[in-house]
Amino acid sequence: MRVWINGGLLADPNAPAVPVTDHGLTVGDAVFEAVKVVDGQPFALGLHLDRLQTSAAGLGLEGLDVETVRRGVAAVLDGDPMPLGRLRITVTAGPAPMGSGRGSSDPTVIVAASPMTANPETTTVVTVPWPRNERAALAGMKTTSYAENVVALAAAREKGATEAVFANLKGHLCEGTGSNVFYVVDGELRTPTLASGCLAGVTRRLVLEWFGGVEVDEPIEVAAGADEIFLVSTTRDVQGVTRWDDRELEVGPVTREALAAWRRREPELLGR
Repeated sequence: MRVWINGGLLADPNAPAVPVTDHGLTVGDAVFEAVKVVDGQPFALGLHLDRLQTSAAGLGLEGLDVETVRRGVAAVLDGDPMPLGRLRITVTAGPAPMGSGRGSSDPTVIVAASPMTANPETTTVVTVPWPRNERAALAGMKTTSYAENVVALAAAREKGATEAVFANLKGHLCEGTGSNVFYVVDGELRTPTLASGCLAGVTRRLVLEWFGGVEVDEPIEVAAGADEIFLVSTTRDVQGVTRWDDRELEVGPVTREALAAWRRREPELLGR
């Protein structure tokens, strides 16, 4: 792993680097992006940085300089042609007094890069009983306040699944802990709208642009009973679902076509 923080590479990526008063550490006052790396090149970096800025603005974080982040990305990838990896870009509110109120410090900006293994082409999911609040202050933002996801994912793994899926307060399908959900009903590919409270996933956006699909909000039971289901995310790409709760599914033609379209178009955004 290589780590860059506030302008410089760490000689030891495990060395202490963030003060205990950093607001991202104490109260989760931070935003982040996970970016796939292929053959040493970041995938769709521009789209991820656009979303990073949107999340920062939504959280009220000031002082984010995207060009500084780009320099951090270049620094951790320099001279490392890793075949497959992940960038983690984190921006916190910086050191602050203990409590919810922010201080006047500049943001803490961290970029880390590490190798990763490819996810399998299929996965299993379960529905968890805790709803996403589509009216919450942080709805749709990629913040580091992920404890809810940690609890949900642990519950999914206890049931032998690799992802947990949430409904929102209306009972409509929302998202997974780290993925967007697509499903097929009567041959039509569907996914929740952003009004559902789901994250505006970069992979979700590209699948809609490159392959198509309808954005619609409807009860989670409709999706759970769909003919085909697949998840999308930065690390999953397009991943077929073979079990939702106790229901077994096959990877169908729409899922296979979406994956093929993804593989054809992905090179267009390497290094961009």
